[in-house]
Amino acid sequence: MSSTRERVGVLSSKLVVCRGIALSLAIATMAGFAQTDEGAGASTRIALSQPLTVRWRYESNLTLNLTPAFDEQRIYLPLAGGIIVSLDASDGQLYWRSEMGGELSASPVADDHGVYVASETEKSEAGIRRATGTLRALGREGGVTQWMRILAKPLRGSLTLNNGRLFAAGTDGKVYAFDRRTGEGRWSFDYAASFNSRPVVSKSRVYVGSEDGTLLALDENKGSLLWRYRTKGPVRGPVAIANETVYFGSGDGYVYAVNSLTGQLNWRKRTGAGVEAVTRVEDSLLVASLDNFVYLFSLNGARLWKRQLPGRISSQPLTAADGALFTPLSSSAGVVLGLHDGRQVNSLPTGEEITTSASPIAVGDAVLLTTEHGLLAFFKPKENESPKRR
Repeated sequence: MSSTRERVGVLSSKLVVCRGIALSLAIATMAGFAQTDEGAGASTRIALSQPLTVRWRYESNLTLNLTPAFDEQRIYLPLAGGIIVSLDASDGQLYWRSEMGGELSASPVADDHGVYVASETEKSEAGIRRATGTLRALGREGGVTQWMRILAKPLRGSLTLNNGRLFAAGTDGKVYAFDRRTGEGRWSFDYAASFNSRPVVSKSRVYVGSEDGTLLALDENKGSLLWRYRTKGPVRGPVAIANETVYFGSGDGYVYAVNSLTGQLNWRKRTGAGVEAVTRVEDSLLVASLDNFVYLFSLNGARLWKRQLPGRISSQPLTAADGALFTPLSSSAGVVLGLHDGRQVNSLPTGEEITTSASPIAVGDAVLLTTEHGLLAFFKPKENESPKRR
């Protein structure tokens, strides 16, 4: 394990080693966005329908299906080989690069103290190779490890911060709560199936979906089970919450609305394939399905519109007052749909086919898309501006 710091302003050369295998779909992947008590989808102040052009790009062949973490000024991009790089959101300048070894296993999350990272390494026991997990906090200024926890199995999906605690779940069927400052375990909940999702915290409850199709509601302070609701497909995306109702998608092709207090079903609506992205936008529900369609439902379950995109949608959209940005797999551009009628109002060309399920994020005035060959930063264009390479 090593951690290196590079001077601000040093340009990173394009990495030429082979791209590592993506360890898990970071479907719950708006990892850096704060989750409000009402569970509304993350929103940006940027107008997504206005012209946006690439101002800078960070080049790397090691990007993963993991969403970058961020704070108010910096981006923390996860890369293969257990690497995290810290970049200035305004111009792409490199602050530091930290190499932890192994492979990153879940989308990281950040706050004003640092970035929290989950990774995995393999070890041999009696001739059988087994993966073990690690959770650590890296300092904001230098990327140096502040604390580290060794876990029996890797964490998956995305990490979540709330009320000074770090929440995560993993392949060992456990949901964890850690102290953000020390890494000390606060509680863990044992379940029979593995997890590959992002916990969402709202009104003293932790909601997390499992690979066996169950949504669990746990007490935020004790980790005790409050209720569970079973579907017929894996639950991987983060839930959305409004009016004492929890909304989520399942691999069985349905969108579900259940009572947040009791776990009883209010309604469910079928789509054409598995659902991994559900986001609340004001008084409606934005749903992206693996059938290549985006749906808008009212909070009562009425379908308001349905639009087809040029590829499957597994990542969470980035939402703003004037639209929602989607990154369909196999397409060559991010697509912005208007929320009123679902019509396309903008396009963000990436210059290559989108192959990653990392979600788009917004930091300051920048909209950032992860591609197979790096990170693209879109801004409102300036006159005579050409993109910088990092």
